[in-house]
Amino acid sequence: MASLLTENIKISLSSIRSQLLRTVLTVLIIAIGITALVGILTAIDSIKQSINNNFTSMGANTFTIRNREMSIRIGKNGKRPKRFRNITYDEAIAFKNQFQFPSFTSVSTMASGASTVRYLSKKTNPNIQVFGGDENYVVTSGYDLQSGRAFSMQEIQYNSHVAIIGDELKNTLFGSSINPFNKIISIGSGKYKVIGVLKPKGSSIGFGGDKISIVPLGNVRQYFGKDQMNYVINVQSRSPKQMDIATGEATGVFRKIRKVTIGEETNFEIIKSDSLANILIDNIKYVTWAATIIGFITLIGAAIGLMNIMLVSVTERTREIGIRKSLGATREIIKKQFLIEAIVICQMGGFLGIVFGIGIGNLISLLIGSGFIIPWIWIITGIIICLVVGLAAGIYPAIKASKLDPIEALRFE
Repeated sequence: MASLLTENIKISLSSIRSQLLRTVLTVLIIAIGITALVGILTAIDSIKQSINNNFTSMGANTFTIRNREMSIRIGKNGKRPKRFRNITYDEAIAFKNQFQFPSFTSVSTMASGASTVRYLSKKTNPNIQVFGGDENYVVTSGYDLQSGRAFSMQEIQYNSHVAIIGDELKNTLFGSSINPFNKIISIGSGKYKVIGVLKPKGSSIGFGGDKISIVPLGNVRQYFGKDQMNYVINVQSRSPKQMDIATGEATGVFRKIRKVTIGEETNFEIIKSDSLANILIDNIKYVTWAATIIGFITLIGAAIGLMNIMLVSVTERTREIGIRKSLGATREIIKKQFLIEAIVICQMGGFLGIVFGIGIGNLISLLIGSGFIIPWIWIITGIIICLVVGLAAGIYPAIKASKLDPIEALRFE
C-alpha cells in the first residue's frame, strides 16, 4: 500500500512537471486563497492578543464602578449602552469608607479631556487628559511610576498643587535632558509641582495613556469643578481569585449607598478590567467571518481551475491510461492516481499559502506591537481545506479516467 502511494506521488510529480505553467498558475490561485485565510486570521489573532494585553493592563484583579455600561457600536445596529444618573462625590467617598473588603479603593474623575500644559516656553497641544485622583489612583488604574512618588494622604487632604504626569507629556515638556521632579508646570490657569512620572503605557482605541496629568481629587473639585460632576470608583482586590466575591460585595454596598431597593434594577455598572477587551474581541468575529468567506470564495475558484486542469490532463493522457490498463492497472488504481495528483497540487498551493499567510499575519502583528504567532489551528485548517479541495476537484476527472475503455484509449491520437 505504501509503495503504491509512493509510486502514485512520483507519477503525480512527473505529470506536474510536464504541465508546469498550468500547474503553477493553479498552485498560485490556491496559495492566494490560503494566504487570505491564514494571513487575515493570523492578523486577527495578533489583534486579539494586543487588545487583551492593552485592556487587561490594570490586572485581572481590578474592577471599576461607573454610571454607564461599557459598549462599542459597530455600524448602526449596535446596542446603545445604558446610562444611569451620575455617581456623586459623596456616594463615591461613602463607598470608599464603607467597603471593608481587603482591597485598594480609589475615587477619580476627569477634569478635562483637552487641556494645554505648559513649562516655561514649551507647551503641549490641547489634547492632554487631566484626571483627579486620590492616594490609591495610580495603583488601581494600572499605572506604574517611572520616577518620583504617588500622592500622600496629606496632599489629598489639603488639595495640594502637585501633579503626576505621563511619559509622553514629560518628553514634550522636558525632553530627555531635564529632570521634571519638583518642576512647576501650568495646567490650565493653575500651577502644579511635578512629583512623579508614569511609565509608558501606550494608547488603546483612542485613550491617550501617556498624554495624561493626574492631580489631587479635591484640587479638581476646587479648580475644575462643574455642575453634576461624575465620579468613577476603582477597586483592586488582593487576589484574582477573590474577584467574584469582591464584585458581589461591592454591588451590595453601592446599591445600599445609591438607595436601590430589593427587586429594583441596579443603577450603576461594574466593569472588570477585561470587559472592554471581550467586547472588542466579540465584534471582531464579523471580520473573521468576512475573511473566511473571502478565502473560501478564492478556494472555490481554485477548485474549478484545478478540475479543469485535471480534465485536460485526462484527455491528454488518454493513451497513457490505455497502456496502464492493458498492463493490468485496475479502475481503482487509475482513480487513485488522478486523485493523488489533484491532492498533491492542492497541498503545494496550501504550503505556499500557509508560509505567505504566517508572514503577512506576523508582519501586521509586528506593526501593532504584538508578539510572533504561529497559528497552529489555521495551519491545520488550511491543510484540511486543501485536502478537501483536492478531493472535490479531482474526483470527477479521476472517475472519468478510470472508466475509459482501454482499447479505445490505445487508439486515441
